[in-house]
Order: sequence, then C-alpha cells, then structure tokens
Amino acid sequence: MTDYFALLKEPRRPWLDTDALKTRFLALSAEVHPDRVHAGSAAEKEAAHEHFALLNAAYNCLRDPKTRLLHLLELESGGRPKDVQRIPPGTMELFVEVGQLCRQADAFLAERAKVTAPMLRVGLFEKGMEWTDKLNDLQRRVNARREGLLAEVQQLNAIWAGAPEAGSAARRQALPLERLELVYRVLSYISRWSEQIQERLVQLAMD
Repeated sequence: MTDYFALLKEPRRPWLDTDALKTRFLALSAEVHPDRVHAGSAAEKEAAHEHFALLNAAYNCLRDPKTRLLHLLELESGGRPKDVQRIPPGTMELFVEVGQLCRQADAFLAERAKVTAPMLRVGLFEKGMEWTDKLNDLQRRVNARREGLLAEVQQLNAIWAGAPEAGSAARRQALPLERLELVYRVLSYISRWSEQIQERLVQLAMD
C-alpha cells in the first residue's frame, strides 16, 4: 500500500493542516507535472503521468478527514476496518432523528408534487419553508457533532507524535486505534446524514 503521508512528505497524523497540505501538494505536483517531460521518452511520460496521478490521489485522500482516518487506520493496523453495520455508540438518537425527518420531508415532497392548483401551492410553499427550517436546524446539529469529532482528532496528534517509529512492534500498542476507528465510523455516518439532508433541502428549494 502506498503511504500517502510519506508521498506528500507529511507526518503520519490524524489531523493535518489542509492549507499547508494544499501548498505542499501544489509544489510537489508542479515538480512532476507531465508537461515538464513533454520532450522525454514514452516511458518517462508514462512515469510522470503515474506519479502525478498518485499525488492527486494522495491529496484527495488526505484533505478529507474521513478518508484520511481510514488511510491512517489501514497503515497502522495493516488492513481495512471490518464493515461493521451497527450504529456507533452515542449516535443512535441523531440517527433516528435524521431518518424520521428525511422520511417526513419526502412525504411532503411527494404531496407537493401532486398539487397543481396555484392557490393550494401557496399554502404548500409555507409548509415547505417550515421543512427547510427544520432540516437546516438538524444540519447545524450534525455539523456541530462533526466539529466536535474533528477537535478530538486534532488532540490525538499528540499521541501519534510521541508514538514509537512506524514499523516498530510497540507502535500499534501505543496508538488508540480503536478510538480512531470509532471516530472514523461516526464521521462516515455524519457525512451520509449531511448528504441526505442537503438532498432534501435542494428538492425543497425547487418549486
């Protein structure tokens, strides 16, 4: 497996400064851009394209907290986390609320789609605004949960900074990989919930 942290010359950490990451990526990609070897051999051009594509893949992975944590877990544990379907502890209430509100919003959208009379659509417009407010409020709470998790991820950097070197037998025992996996799973759910909420907001805005 390619170590994207090493490829982008970043320390292997749960939290990264995304602005600094972007600056480093742009500098590294400029050095190996395929245009720099336009006069080279076919093998040189192919190698440049592959390296450039790999840098892009690394950047896209590390700039997103969810995919970064997954990659870090794969590097530190030697494999992908198991596909666990159960809801992570502490998220059930929000899980239920998102599901219920999205189903209710879907029912309203289905009702609105059947109405064509202008006077009736005026009343539905007001109801649509109410559903928009409810979904926006829920989105804010989902985002707050995400920000709390990201703050925890940032604090975990201190443990990685003090851990034994990569590849050593003691490193895995020194790292809180179970906690990191839990954070990754919750972030995965939160990303899904945000997408579901945003999808309904877009549909509500279309009239």
